[in-house]
Amino acid sequence: MSGAQGPNLSPEETAVVSLPQEPDLHIFAAIVENKFGVLARIAGLFSRRGFNIFSLAVAPTADPDYSRITIVVDVHNTDVNQIAKQLDKLVNVINISELHPSDSLERELMLARVGAVDLEAVIEVISEYGGEVLDHADGEAIVSVSAHPDRLDRCERQLRPFGLHVLQRTGRIALRALDADEPAVGMTT
Repeated sequence: MSGAQGPNLSPEETAVVSLPQEPDLHIFAAIVENKFGVLARIAGLFSRRGFNIFSLAVAPTADPDYSRITIVVDVHNTDVNQIAKQLDKLVNVINISELHPSDSLERELMLARVGAVDLEAVIEVISEYGGEVLDHADGEAIVSVSAHPDRLDRCERQLRPFGLHVLQRTGRIALRALDADEPAVGMTT
């Protein structure tokens, strides 16, 4: 019927449903003094500014006086350089850099306790991602996979049909690739 109008709907019924935005993730690497409270101050800075920390990994460097913090943050409608400048103002931060995916190598570790009635099928899945079985008994297995986070997402999806009983992922860690250009804006790795 040409020219026919649809039913009269209220504004609530015709409102456009907004779909969740894909995260706009950026990776920052910071070298900080290995002192009490430094991590809390950094996390507090992100919280006060309304930035969502997607993942956070911290460990001492080769020099035990310093730690390296890798922060993955969702930065919708935020100036990425502003985040780096705010971090750089903190007293215990030695240096800060943003690691672009095209210039860096990223990894994440996943440990999972999965149903393994068919252990060979589980091994087949995790072998595709370079994983290994750490323990198995009574129709269950604990598996370990270390890979790029996108590959871990795919591996996790493939393990779900077996039954994911417990899942733990570390969050991203990253280093600038050896052939990458030095970062802009005076930040260093």
